Amino acid sequence: MAKLIFQNTGKEVDIADGCNIGDACEEQGVPLACAEGVCGTCIIKIISGKENLSGPTERERDFLGDDPGDERLACQCIINQGTVEVTF
Repeated sequence: MAKLIFQNTGKEVDIADGCNIGDACEEQGVPLACAEGVCGTCIIKIISGKENLSGPTERERDFLGDDPGDERLACQCIINQGTVEVTF
């Protein structure tokens, strides 16, 4: 079981390894308008645990650029394991 921590709310959410984090982010207030990586409403900043997420998808790179730094689209992120802390 992986853990997603929202820095701005202090909320911690358990997520099954290998699952998309979009729904958990939306429940905490991240707008998730399309879930297909094309609108950019669900941009989050990874505070820690970046290595526990899947790599950026082609859709993310198209939207955020080839080097998005700590920004990701929540709708495109899979949490592999461990703990990831985000803010939005």
